[in-house]
Amino acid sequence: MLTYNTISEKRDLLLSGELDLIANVNYFLQKIKSSEDINAFLHVNHTLPLDAERLLEKLRSGGAPGKLFGAVIAVKDVISVEGMPMTCGSRILEDFQPVFTATAVQKLIDEDALIIGKLNCDEFAMGSSNENSAFGAVLNPVDKTRVPGGSSGGSAAAVAAGLCDVALGSDTGGSIRQPAAFCGVYGIKPSYSRVSRYGLTAFASSFDSIGPIAHNPEDCALVLHIMADYDQLDSTSTKNTSTISYPVQRVTKKLRIGIPVEYMGEGLDDEIKEAVFGIKSELEKLGHTVESVSLPSTKYTIAAYYVLTTAEAASNLSRYDGVRFGKRSGKGGGLKEMYTATRSEGFGTEVKRRIMLGNYVLSGGYYDAYFNKAQKVRRLIKNDFRKVFENFDLILTPVTPELPFKFGERSKDPLAMYLGDIYTTSVNLAGIPGISIPVGTSKDGLPLAVQFIAAEFAEDTLLSIAKILQKL
Repeated sequence: MLTYNTISEKRDLLLSGELDLIANVNYFLQKIKSSEDINAFLHVNHTLPLDAERLLEKLRSGGAPGKLFGAVIAVKDVISVEGMPMTCGSRILEDFQPVFTATAVQKLIDEDALIIGKLNCDEFAMGSSNENSAFGAVLNPVDKTRVPGGSSGGSAAAVAAGLCDVALGSDTGGSIRQPAAFCGVYGIKPSYSRVSRYGLTAFASSFDSIGPIAHNPEDCALVLHIMADYDQLDSTSTKNTSTISYPVQRVTKKLRIGIPVEYMGEGLDDEIKEAVFGIKSELEKLGHTVESVSLPSTKYTIAAYYVLTTAEAASNLSRYDGVRFGKRSGKGGGLKEMYTATRSEGFGTEVKRRIMLGNYVLSGGYYDAYFNKAQKVRRLIKNDFRKVFENFDLILTPVTPELPFKFGERSKDPLAMYLGDIYTTSVNLAGIPGISIPVGTSKDGLPLAVQFIAAEFAEDTLLSIAKILQKL
């Protein structure tokens, strides 16, 4: 049983001797073993007690404890950790062993975090339900008949089931926020370029972001505070000198918050809509201003997102050909036949679909009609947000149009699955931060959540509003 609420509290208990680190590590390892049916982990670090012992020896030798001393963190299996396999949820990388650790993960390790293992996800982070993993679907710990969301379904499920203190996910179009919403935990996607992508397997390079999923805003803030920094190994890493505050900043002014009228229309579940307006009422009682705003380019979001991300995915995944790394088909024939067999056998249905879509929009005669036009729409969407943030501090929206759905309900209709990303993809198109905040349960006991969106590099405001709602 855990005796702490945040990883900072845990650190204090460990350093005072009130909590035994080895016992805590073994607790998590045992809980993972007893929760194997959830299928959240693809690899478990069973040598973690030895890693914990090394931390304790460092203390005994007079070393200073890091900010994350003893924090047990799990990592989505699209992020590289040396010494642990990385499959990206795909058969094509089933036996792949990374030779380096992602910058974001290394920063956590440098602060004495313990990496407990790698988490299941939709193949190459492509999916919204975690049904696309080559190694089986992840179950939602809240209701095991329902999906945990995706693509970071294993990350959200692991936190919700208490299998780690914090998990890392990646977010290309909502892959941190949507599973966090479905599993009833907190998940934040930082501004694009805020956290280094070095060591993150690329899905869509101009969209991807690494971020934390946790039980509370404080843990999200601390992990982001440590990970967010310029990295010369990532050419897109920002040199913005602002840091993410920890502890979470207290709001000292009355906020102006907008609710986009385009997000509250047809197709939105009634209970989610009620939750959004319920939060509106609570914030107004505290003296904050909540008004309707307009994001007129919203109707183009899904089309622009899937044109651009599939194009980038087709390019990024062309390296998986059976030559340099990954699986190679043993079937006979020439080089072309080997390429074809390797990619046909190694990739799943959804990845193949997106590669084909991406190659189509990049092909001769269609590049200007689709890819270039989508880039222009992306700029319009970014401008919509900038215009709103001239007068507002935050935007309040649903995270998803629906509650966690049952396995198989969307998998046969890709378009319906894609449309479920309507409230999250715009944030990635604009490169701005967003957070999913749990706000209760539905009449059937399923998690309810809302999303707050902020201007570029304004993560502190998101974490502050999350803290306010946590207290409410």
